[in-house]
Amino acid sequence: MINNLKQQFGLLKIKKAFWEEFNFLKKSDKIKGERLSLDKENIMPCYWDKTINTDFDHHYVLHTAWASRKVVQIAPKKHIDIASSLYFCTSISSFVPVEFYDYRLAVIDLPNLKTEKGDLCNLHFESNSIESLSCMHTVEHIGLGRYGDPLDYDGDLKAISELKRVVKKDGHLLFVVPVGKPKIVFNAHRIYAFEQILKYFEGFDIIEFSLITDDDKGGQLIANASPDLVAEQEYGCGCFLLKKK
Repeated sequence: MINNLKQQFGLLKIKKAFWEEFNFLKKSDKIKGERLSLDKENIMPCYWDKTINTDFDHHYVLHTAWASRKVVQIAPKKHIDIASSLYFCTSISSFVPVEFYDYRLAVIDLPNLKTEKGDLCNLHFESNSIESLSCMHTVEHIGLGRYGDPLDYDGDLKAISELKRVVKKDGHLLFVVPVGKPKIVFNAHRIYAFEQILKYFEGFDIIEFSLITDDDKGGQLIANASPDLVAEQEYGCGCFLLKKK
């Protein structure tokens, strides 16, 4: 009860400050002559953005930064991405041709980028055909119905089987999933143990494993992390650079 009252009082103070700032600008606008309209019907209060540090999603900012650097190192003639972050595929298309496939079509018109619909459990590529492939923060969702896909307890394993099938010998796969204590958080995602990923990708070498730690552990990207750290995470982010044997 007391905490709730404190929160309400704090919100009232924030709202009061907002209107004081609005009225200050409105007064300045009248004195200097209207340059841009400033009216109450156009307000969009952003109460929570006055933070000391810039807040961001550690998983999505850091795993895409990690993966972009790996693509530069691999230097493929073309890169194929299956349903990863659009920020990733649009960015790397500035220096390598990219084909992006997702269960839900992403309509984007950019040079060096092709976007089409695709089903991760039934990829249209020939077996052993792809030199450079990524599927990041995606497989953990497959079969949970979150994005309109059919419910399937083993949907993630079927997706992994397809990824393994289409990568060519000595080809690279960038694979990213939540890691920690293994479980399904329905219908958001799955979380995996390191040993599970090792087992699922039999026939591949792990060239690099990097870890983005839980937010309460700093949310930092640890390059070449010890697999032992995974068990300490609730919702970490495992970044695997894999190579097909």
